Amino acid sequence: MEKSENKGKYGTVSLPLPLIDKVKEQIEGTGMHSVSAYVTFILRQILSEPQGEEVLGKDTEEKVKARLKSLGYL
Repeated sequence: MEKSENKGKYGTVSLPLPLIDKVKEQIEGTGMHSVSAYVTFILRQILSEPQGEEVLGKDTEEKVKARLKSLGYL
């Protein structure tokens, strides 16, 4: 099925109730109207990031390496 055929259609994803409760707490006082809207927003953000993107900046990476070396791990 092509993307255009899926436009406007929805599926269902089950989440553990404790996770739903945490999301409800997280969105309280924000512009998000529902858990579904928040989860959709977060997934779009994550999936729009380029694959293999650096997790740490170069400066942070160097600090971590220096610390690991000082601890004898490197």
